[in-house]
Amino acid sequence: MTGDNFDVIVIGGGPVGENAAARTAAAGLRTALVEADLLGGECSYWACMPSKALLRPGHALAAAKRVPGVPVGDRLDPAAVLARRDSFTSHWDDAGQVSWAEGAGIVVVRGRGSLAGERRVDVDGRVLTASRAVVVCTGSEVSLPPLDGLDSTPHWTSREATSAKEPPESLVVLGGGVVGVEMAQAWARLGSEVTLVLSGERPLPKFEAFAGDLVAEGLRADGVRIVTGARARAVAAVDGGVRLTGDGVDVTAAHLLVATGRKPATTGIGVEQFGFEAGKALPVDDAGRVRGVDWLYAAGDVTGRAMLTHQGKYAARAVGTAIATGAVDPEPWTAAVATADHTAVPQVVFTDPEVAFVGRTEAQAREAGLDVRVVDLDLAVAGSSLHADGYRGKARMVVDESTRTLVGVTFAGPDTAELLHAATVAIVGGVTVDRLWHAVPAYPTISEVWLRLLEAYGL
Repeated sequence: MTGDNFDVIVIGGGPVGENAAARTAAAGLRTALVEADLLGGECSYWACMPSKALLRPGHALAAAKRVPGVPVGDRLDPAAVLARRDSFTSHWDDAGQVSWAEGAGIVVVRGRGSLAGERRVDVDGRVLTASRAVVVCTGSEVSLPPLDGLDSTPHWTSREATSAKEPPESLVVLGGGVVGVEMAQAWARLGSEVTLVLSGERPLPKFEAFAGDLVAEGLRADGVRIVTGARARAVAAVDGGVRLTGDGVDVTAAHLLVATGRKPATTGIGVEQFGFEAGKALPVDDAGRVRGVDWLYAAGDVTGRAMLTHQGKYAARAVGTAIATGAVDPEPWTAAVATADHTAVPQVVFTDPEVAFVGRTEAQAREAGLDVRVVDLDLAVAGSSLHADGYRGKARMVVDESTRTLVGVTFAGPDTAELLHAATVAIVGGVTVDRLWHAVPAYPTISEVWLRLLEAYGL
């Protein structure tokens, strides 16, 4: 098989597309990976990696200050922080990613790919054909709110917020989701005057309420002004920056970051010819097949499922396996994928305090009709008191009483992200609380909270 004929064509060269292509290439299938921008995608250059590189120095400084006797200064060095951030993005050069892909046996095709018929992909006028499958991994794009004046007013999205060359003098952040709170804290700790504008009463509205409250407390401690219950309606350029106005909000800053969500990137890739709507998610089964099109697969944000890099990479591995094997046994394969991709999705918000969540919130569990019992606990164990003076954190365990298994766990507190995988394993594995009681946490670690949660449950 040569030229423009392949076994598999993957549209979108972010982490999801890379994982799907690597899986099929490793199985001996001639695989093309089509990308119009930087290979490695949003996560590598404008999201996960640079945002965490911006956050980590501030967290390290704050953590050191919480332990008496550690010699630390009072301020970060923005130039050094930004230089380290740039190193993690490879200075927005994807040569290393291309070298990896080619070394893995993947054919990298530069250009914008779109579906051009059955098993056919148009890449800027060049038509590629696939004998086995086409996989759509085009990710997501920013979803902008209907603000008067936004189209004509310079503003940041997550791309500009993570790649800025210097801290803004002042920044107003519209939206209290993950991007909004992470970037508000990152730039506040680098010296910017930050205002966070929320439509509700707290940030992170999709998480347990106590998590949003603790994050708001942490943001305020860093000098972030939080405006709640606001309805932004208009934005305009003014001398020295932008002015955001609306019901309950009137704030001016050097820059406006719009962080109001993302949507599947299906516009302009030819999905309409197969009965799907541009800008909407592609419906897939748990093997990643697009509904009604047996040769077309999709993975990651474009499917509208959990819009997280790690979940997209997981889905891509599942898709690659399904394509490489030709078929997958629906049981236990699809049951396992359904659990991992629907009800056991882990997520971390890398603020200080961190929020680590997997499964269902209490509200989601009740909405699903589960007979749940909720156990709440302060993170007050020997491990946390040693970790930091004045440690503040909370934990919640949501138990399905009919099976006595965990269906949701949330931790909120400094450095709680590393507690999360134990909860994920317990939920995916269907571990009962009775069995979990025999998983002895090491002393003195913050993981002792597991014992305290089970004791509070009554074991």
